[in-house]
Order: sequence, then C-alpha cells, then structure tokens
Amino acid sequence: MTLTPKQRAKLKSLANHINNPYLIGKGELDQNIIEMLDKALEVHELIKVKLLKTSSEDVDAVASSIEKKLGAGIAQKIGRVIVVYRPSKKNPRIEL
Repeated sequence: MTLTPKQRAKLKSLANHINNPYLIGKGELDQNIIEMLDKALEVHELIKVKLLKTSSEDVDAVASSIEKKLGAGIAQKIGRVIVVYRPSKKNPRIEL
C-alpha cells in the first residue's frame, strides 16, 4: 500500500497518541507475529511496532516484510519504531 505525503502526515499525528507498541524481540518476524499484527491492524487500523535492542533484525527489512506480508502501508519509521496502517476490512474508521 502506497501512502501519499498528506496521508502519512495525518497518520503520524494519529500515531502520537498510541502508547503501547507491539514488541518484536530476539526472534525473527515469524508467522505468529504476522498473525498477531494482522489481527491488531484489523481492530485498530493504525499500530506501532517496536524492535527491541535484543532483536537482530534490521528495521528497514522488518518494515518491508510487514508491508508485503500484510498489505499494509508504512507511515513512519523512527529509530526502532515503525508506524503501520491498513484499513479495516469490516469496520474502517480512519478517513484518509
């Protein structure tokens, strides 16, 4: 999913209020984590994913993998935090 600069700006402002990111630790981005993120995106549409310092994964590689596997858009990457957006299939709430 490709986001325009205006859409990214709106999503960044909405993401400022998200306090509880989904954490990825030592393990790789496996199927269980993908399923968890998929369910979270269906419910919330906009989530933060944080790679812990113990993770050996690269932030850009994880963002690219999330984008491809979930059909989501990456709104922002700051340090080890990725802001991910995907509209809900059943109940979309965020208007872009």
